[in-house]
Formats: sequence, structure tokens, C-alpha cells
Amino acid sequence: MALTMLDKKAAVEDRSEWPAAIKAEFDRESRAHNGCVGTELLSETDKVRIWIIRLQPGERVGFHRHVLNYFWTSVNGGRGRQHLMDGTTVEHTYAPGETRHETYGPGQYKVHDLENLGDQEMIFNTIEFLDSANKPLPVPDSVRMRS
Repeated sequence: MALTMLDKKAAVEDRSEWPAAIKAEFDRESRAHNGCVGTELLSETDKVRIWIIRLQPGERVGFHRHVLNYFWTSVNGGRGRQHLMDGTTVEHTYAPGETRHETYGPGQYKVHDLENLGDQEMIFNTIEFLDSANKPLPVPDSVRMRS
């Protein structure tokens, strides 16, 4: 059976109030949905979008919205912090090759960010399935891989 993030226990879970800048960014995403679920869109067909997330130590990918069924794989492992849409802040350790699958019904979604807390680059591949219950969110050309 495919594992989801609900199956993953956080190393740290905190319900403290978020810093003002994080709250403001979350509020902006709620008004203008960000469909960039990676730092670069490597490929897109009529069936899938293939993303990569590359974060140097201390780098963060901002709030983004998952509306499509997808899975991610941690390429090299690491430790990260996420601010989740329910107001929780969690920290997770990821193993190389660890993979998690997520599915969303009509109108369902998840909003979160990701910060690299480790001392090496953290890399994930994310594959979104375009034939999901929800329509894909638009992504700007600026995140598409240049040939």
C-alpha cells in the first residue's frame, strides 16, 4: 500500500503562532493560488507534470497549493520544516528514496511550504497527475525548464 504524509510522524510538531511574514505569505496564497509545487517544472504532458525541488541549506520554497493527485520522492534525504494550512508547523526527516502519495477529491487541496533545515542540498521529485478530480492550477513559464 502506498504511504501518505498522514502515515509519517513529525519529528517536531508545533502549534505556536507563525511569524508575521509567514502569515502574510499564507494569506497571499489564499487569494492567488500558487500551483508551483516545485522549484522547476522539468516536463509536462497531457497526463503528468514532473517537478524538482532543490533547496540549499536554509532555503525555502514558499506556500503552494496541491490540488492534483501526486507523489514525491526524496532523492537524497534531509530534514525540513513545513507550515501547514491548519496552522501547525512540523519538522520531518526524509530518507533517500522515501516516497509518499497524496490524492484529492473534488474541491480538496493542501497548502504548505518547505524549508531545508539540514546542512546539505535537499532534493525532491514530484509527479502530478493531470487527470485528477480537480483542474490543474496554472504555472508561469518562469518555472519551466529551459531547453
